[in-house]
Amino acid sequence: MTTAPITIAQISDLHIKRPGELAYRKVDTAAALTRCIAQLNALQPPPAMVVASGDLVDRGLPEEYAHLKRLLAPLALPLAAIPGNHDARVPLRAAFPEQPYADPNDALNLSVALERLDLLLLDSSVPGEPHGLLDAATLTWLDQTLARSADRPALVFLHHPPFATGIAHMDRQALRNPDDLAAVIGRHRRTRLIAAGHVHRAVLTSFAGVAATICPAPNHAVDLDLTEARVPSLRIEPPGLHLHVWLEGAGDQGRLVTHFVPIGDFEGPYPFFAADGQQL
Repeated sequence: MTTAPITIAQISDLHIKRPGELAYRKVDTAAALTRCIAQLNALQPPPAMVVASGDLVDRGLPEEYAHLKRLLAPLALPLAAIPGNHDARVPLRAAFPEQPYADPNDALNLSVALERLDLLLLDSSVPGEPHGLLDAATLTWLDQTLARSADRPALVFLHHPPFATGIAHMDRQALRNPDDLAAVIGRHRRTRLIAAGHVHRAVLTSFAGVAATICPAPNHAVDLDLTEARVPSLRIEPPGLHLHVWLEGAGDQGRLVTHFVPIGDFEGPYPFFAADGQQL
């Protein structure tokens, strides 16, 4: 007998500004988030959790967080959120006071027990800087939290990717101490996923022997420039989110599958077969 899958939706890089403002004078990120929430609410089965992996707002302003909270109000699913380089810790903590932060004053790390899984959300933000760094306290917390169990699968989320993507201007803003993270992950083999944001593109690789992804954004994409032929730029491409699905069956240790989910209205579903079983 198989058990029901556990689904975790990941969204990232919302970049909410004050009401009426556009990101980069081009992108209506508030409208994009509204469409994203409608997509999340329509998913079946409903995800057990939505993880927002940073850059919730654009400039870390209290007014932006107030606007974000209004936009999030229709979300019918539990939410856990961590900061990115565009966020500010103090107003983010004030906007989400109900979150069980591991430290009451500093980095906004979170641990969420979700049925048979542990979600570990790391604050990789560096106040006032675009790059990421996991401070010593965060690494110690991660090490100790992973050590509490040997067999519960763990999914690790953070904003800054701990690996290069080939997009040079984004790689210069990536996590500055990936080796420190890799050392912790290597001591605890229950980690099944490293999931980041920051790059506004769907990316897949491995890190420290673990599957690693970057979540796309619901608004705009970073230009896929692998040769530094252009100045840092954005593109308006199909928006999306990631749906991480934990599958577990009899005699199976379980596996994680990540789906790219485009945001928008698309035709279908249309059946492959007629009522008599013949392919249409």
